[in-house]
Amino acid sequence: MPDKHAHLLVIRLSAMGDVAMTVPVLRALISQYPNLKITVLTTQLFKPFFRDLVNTNVFVADVKGAHNGVYGLYKLSKELKALQIDQIADLHNVLRSNILKHFFSGYDFVQINKGRKEKKELILGESFRQLKTTHERYAEVFEKLGFPVNLSNPVFPAQTVLSSKIQSLIGQKSKKMIGIAPFAAHEGKMYPLPLMKQVVGALSKDYQILLFGGGNKEVEALSKMAESFENVVNLAGKINLDEQLDVISNLDLMLSMDSGNAHIAAMLGVKVITIWGVTHPFAGFGPFNQPKDYMLLSDRHKFPKIPTSVFGNKFPESYKEASGTIPPETVIKKIISVI
Repeated sequence: MPDKHAHLLVIRLSAMGDVAMTVPVLRALISQYPNLKITVLTTQLFKPFFRDLVNTNVFVADVKGAHNGVYGLYKLSKELKALQIDQIADLHNVLRSNILKHFFSGYDFVQINKGRKEKKELILGESFRQLKTTHERYAEVFEKLGFPVNLSNPVFPAQTVLSSKIQSLIGQKSKKMIGIAPFAAHEGKMYPLPLMKQVVGALSKDYQILLFGGGNKEVEALSKMAESFENVVNLAGKINLDEQLDVISNLDLMLSMDSGNAHIAAMLGVKVITIWGVTHPFAGFGPFNQPKDYMLLSDRHKFPKIPTSVFGNKFPESYKEASGTIPPETVIKKIISVI
């Protein structure tokens, strides 16, 4: 029998969307096993994601500094052992966590099965079916540690009260608020900006639009988009991640690519419409607790190699704007029907 008072170390260092996907699973775990103590090992950037989870502490891995390299990871393992860890859930299963596993010899250490074989078959076109979701794969790890997790009745945090700074940026809420995050790590995952501009323009007539992004190029592009319409505010470059979570928790809906913002909104219980380019939900990266019809897919008759890769980082040049096969009218109509 597992110790219901155990102290679990949960490892997930990156990337943003994958770390955000741990949150609803951890929330379910904690609610179903309230005596568990959780320590999440992640980077400083993602610490805010776990701010509302009870019995949960974040241990920051300084992967570019004190915990860099094999010796740094040895030092990290000693620091973690001092916390009196009982079991380890490795939700990352990468080189760093495998080295840590070596240093935690003798501990109950369970690693995620990423389903690489099935995902490869999906990419090669040898099969085309829904694979286990990342959330299900995370839950499997806890089940192997002796803590089966039911994800079917999720609970989400309450909307955050917005600070005066945020209120001054977005103005008084007089209309329903839609967040739009038009960017992604890879170009093949993005909706063409001219089409997104049509979506923003149409929706801004009846809704308040908040634009999300990061990086100088994105800030510049979103600023130009915001200047083109009434009721559109660009938040990119103006708020930190903590503040971004506050704003997203107050949205009526988020429109995102297959990217981190989709998973952040989903972990907060916000309705999420996603646009999919060269990736596909069958790989298991759909946002948590969102209906299938909230995921708008590129035309596979015109682009039969979709998904071209799991993460959207590999695709033929001609597939770069595959998501352009989704008409702006389809996006607008879906958002209006959901909101």
